[in-house]
Amino acid sequence: MDLDLTALLTDAQQRAARYLESLNDRPVAPPAHAVQALSAFDVPLQEDPIDPRAVLSELDERGTPGTMAMAGPRFFGFVIGGSLPAALAADWLASAWDQNTGLYKSTPTTAHLEQVALRWMLDLLGLPSDCAGAFVTGTTVAHITALATARHAVLAKVGWDVEADGLFGAPPVTVIVSAEAHPTLLKALGVVGFGRTRVVKVPVDDQGRMRADALPGIDGPAIVCVQVGNVNTGACDPVAEICERVAASGAWVHVDGAFGLWARVAPSRAHLVEGIELADSWATDAHKWLNVPYDSGVAFVRDGRALRAAMAVTAEYLPTESAFRNPSDFTPELSRRARGVPSWAALRSLGRSGVSEMIERNCRQAREFARQLAANGFEILNDVVLNQVLVTFGDPDRTRAVIGRIQDDGTMWAGETVWQGRTAMRISVSCWSTTDADVERSVEAIVRAASG
Repeated sequence: MDLDLTALLTDAQQRAARYLESLNDRPVAPPAHAVQALSAFDVPLQEDPIDPRAVLSELDERGTPGTMAMAGPRFFGFVIGGSLPAALAADWLASAWDQNTGLYKSTPTTAHLEQVALRWMLDLLGLPSDCAGAFVTGTTVAHITALATARHAVLAKVGWDVEADGLFGAPPVTVIVSAEAHPTLLKALGVVGFGRTRVVKVPVDDQGRMRADALPGIDGPAIVCVQVGNVNTGACDPVAEICERVAASGAWVHVDGAFGLWARVAPSRAHLVEGIELADSWATDAHKWLNVPYDSGVAFVRDGRALRAAMAVTAEYLPTESAFRNPSDFTPELSRRARGVPSWAALRSLGRSGVSEMIERNCRQAREFARQLAANGFEILNDVVLNQVLVTFGDPDRTRAVIGRIQDDGTMWAGETVWQGRTAMRISVSCWSTTDADVERSVEAIVRAASG
């Protein structure tokens, strides 16, 4: 097949640009007819090749109308950032490079960029500069990476080699979590063999913060999982106090900071995560508040040797000898895309002040959402300390009905949650392109839906 690669990629660029330029004007949720039309993809695989240009056209013309405008400025359904221009462009280039970024010797550029991006993040987040880190798919795998390392470390202290001998017959490990721990943390605990329910749950306060005074006594190997950025309220556990209380026991402290860790870079919000540097491991997402393309999670671990012991892999055919860091020594994957490159580009384009301004702006916009909605007579359930707003419109049935009308309206999109027994709409503000005008326009849509 005679293919003009430049023409194909130019066509893809033009289609992508049209899509991004339409986000401010199109409904946030895809219309029902566009979702129903996706059945056109349900055909048997044909026998012969099809021109790549026709494949791209089919993908765009049938697929684009059925997408949710998650990359746009008025999607508030989850903590999802859009893609910063530099990060998106870098992601395209990294895809063209097609580097399997596991080993420095075979992919020096992308491995090097990942190391630089990790170092910049440690600096921005105020974590110990000698921490090791890893780019993974998201916070779930960041939890798995960090908890596997914690498993190695706490069992090694009592003479058990978990990588060699597994958990059968191993000394028991006490795992302590918040009563409002995120499901991805519990999933990760299951994956690494600790179990989703074989945990000690610590009560929380009226904002969902773990109560340090309710921590149980610790005897033997233990892992304490804290949270900064409650998925409903944005509240942060008192990490400094918790670390101080468990320090004498030698327990490993892991921080679920999927989005809340980024409060560290905002001067007015940094107090919320005071003491996070005292922990042993941290998990966060770059595709949330750093606004890079999916997928990009990050795990940081204070003890780099423990992380490497839990994750490293080698084989006769692999060029593992290197004076530089091999990314695959610190991640669950050997084969992996160069997901650190968009993060490098995002940080390089924004600089320290740009990241800070973005986080501060989104937090201010969340507070403005709460102020205007309260002024219109709706109940705000949480103290809006970060980027999360919980609003209720009355009883559960009415609240769900209003949420449905808001989603059908298309101006903005937010979802339903139940928090501490109350049904509410959850607004998450985390996109770089959200403007104050988007907040005004969204509030108007909410008021309109609630009066219907």
